[in-house]
Amino acid sequence: MKDMLIHCGGEGVDREALDLIPLPEATDSYVPVSHYDLTGRVKVFCDAILKDYALIGESYAIARNGNQMFALLKFRTEDEETGLSVAFRNSYDRSMSIGLAVGATVFICDNLALQGDLVVMKKHTKNVWNDLEGKIITTLYKSIERYSQILVDRDTLKSRRISDDQGFQFLGLAYGHGILSPRQMPVAKEKWMNPEYEEFQDRNYWSLYNACTEALKSSPPMAVMENHVKLHNAILAF
Repeated sequence: MKDMLIHCGGEGVDREALDLIPLPEATDSYVPVSHYDLTGRVKVFCDAILKDYALIGESYAIARNGNQMFALLKFRTEDEETGLSVAFRNSYDRSMSIGLAVGATVFICDNLALQGDLVVMKKHTKNVWNDLEGKIITTLYKSIERYSQILVDRDTLKSRRISDDQGFQFLGLAYGHGILSPRQMPVAKEKWMNPEYEEFQDRNYWSLYNACTEALKSSPPMAVMENHVKLHNAILAF
C-alpha cells in the first residue's frame, strides 16, 4: 500500500522509533506532547470507539530531524472502495499545533478525502492532554456518524457529470485559492485528462477530485491535512 505521508516529503519510520526522539523540556507556556504517547492514545481510542472498523494499515513519518511527526491510520469497512482514515500530527519545535482529521481513504489510488468539520487543533499549553483526549474522543464518535456522509458525498460527485472545460475551471480556482501549487497544477491536469485508473475514466466530479488528491501527495507535510480539507470543501461547493 502506498504511503501518502512519505510521498509528501516525510521520512517513514516505525512507531517504536518515535519513542527514541528526545522530548523537549516543558516551560510555563509550552507543554510538549510525546509523538509516541500521542500515537498510542489515538490507537487506543480508535480501538475502543471504531469497533466496527478493521485497522488495515498504519504509517508514521517525521520531518525536521524528528521535530515534526505525521501519522495515518487506515480502517476498512464493508465498502470495498472507500475506507475510514484518521490522520494526525504533532511537533516538538512549536512549528504547528496538534492536529487530527478524520475522513476517507480511496483504496483504488490510496488517496485521502478529509472532512473539514472533523479537524481538531490543539496548542501545546497547560492541561493539553485533558483537552486533547476529550476532543479526540468526540471527533472519533462524530466520525462514525459522518462516514455515511462521506459515502454520500462520493456518490454525489460520481453522479455529477463535468466537461473538460469545467474541470479546467475548477483547477484554476483550486490554484487561485491556494489549494494546488504551481507544481501540482500540471499533475492534477494530467491525471484529469489521462486517468491512471479505469475507475476514474468517467468525466465526473469524483474523477476530477481524485486527480487533485493525487497531485496533493506532493504537499509539504505540515500542509497535507489543510490542503485536503480545502479541496474537499471546494469541490462540493463548485
